Amino acid sequence: MNAYATPGPKEPFARTTIERRDLNPEDVLIDIKFAGICHSDIHTGRDEWGQASYPLVPGHEIAGIVSEVGSGVTKYEVGDRVGVGCMVSSCGTCENCTAGEEQFCLEGMVGTYGGTLDGKPTDGGYSEKIVVDENYVLGIPEGIELDAAAPLLCAGITLYSPLNHWGAGPGKKVAIVGMGGLGHMGVQIAHAMGAEVTVLSQSLSKQEDGTKFGADHYYATSDDATFESLAGSFDLIVNTVSAQIPMEKYLSLLKVRGALVSVGAPSEPLEVPAFALLGGGKIWAGSMIGGIPETQEMLDFCAKHGIGAQVETIGAEDITGAWDRVVASDVRYRFVIDIATMAD
Repeated sequence: MNAYATPGPKEPFARTTIERRDLNPEDVLIDIKFAGICHSDIHTGRDEWGQASYPLVPGHEIAGIVSEVGSGVTKYEVGDRVGVGCMVSSCGTCENCTAGEEQFCLEGMVGTYGGTLDGKPTDGGYSEKIVVDENYVLGIPEGIELDAAAPLLCAGITLYSPLNHWGAGPGKKVAIVGMGGLGHMGVQIAHAMGAEVTVLSQSLSKQEDGTKFGADHYYATSDDATFESLAGSFDLIVNTVSAQIPMEKYLSLLKVRGALVSVGAPSEPLEVPAFALLGGGKIWAGSMIGGIPETQEMLDFCAKHGIGAQVETIGAEDITGAWDRVVASDVRYRFVIDIATMAD
């Protein structure tokens, strides 16, 4: 089937063909309709996180339609609207997998792309079809268009999980750092959970959008007065940016026992002065996507509250340029590839 791959860390995408495995009894064949472009695709594809293998077919924000099922499949039928996120397998038996935290599989979950399954490399959603074990397939509820649903399979769950775990809701003050592909999802979800939501962004250029997505307040972090006026304000801060930030300044914004959760992954370590945590018993934590049960919960939540990603749809031939635009923060807010443009 047709796919788009990059042959190296600084090489443009080119059309290619790949093979998918024959269906095992528990497998689902999905006709991919849309694939989101995630910044982690770019980090991986440009070998910024190391150990990338090429040619690479990225894509772990996949939305499509079931076209065939294996003889043992019980969860899905032909014609179902489904999605695939960041993983396609795990051991299934360790304490984390059995607890629905497959992303933290003790043997290592298998990534949708760039992983190894049954001795073969996995190829992602920048392709026409994918075969996935039904236990790693998500149902996309009616009420979310497939293009807007695709980024939920990574961006959506990446924000839902820490907001859910740390109890965002009525009476809680939540700040979202960054107003990009991740941040705009965090604002919508935190608002729907009932929290008082503040956006902390480098500038005020996206303030109108922030309000539209549900932000109650919007501040520019380039203004030192922001940190003075908001000191000790938040129960929870979710940092979405994959870049160096002055951690001491952001930790100062937390209430006593408040938590700052990082979901962005900068290539260089973040420096955290110990006293910034000790004073006030503050918490610095990390979060990485979510397990299959929580991801399905997120999709159902988003459908109930009318939440989807704001997307710009592109053709497959525009992937290379779209990657450059993501790096330049020139998208509001997620690129989604129309997979129909890969057809012969």
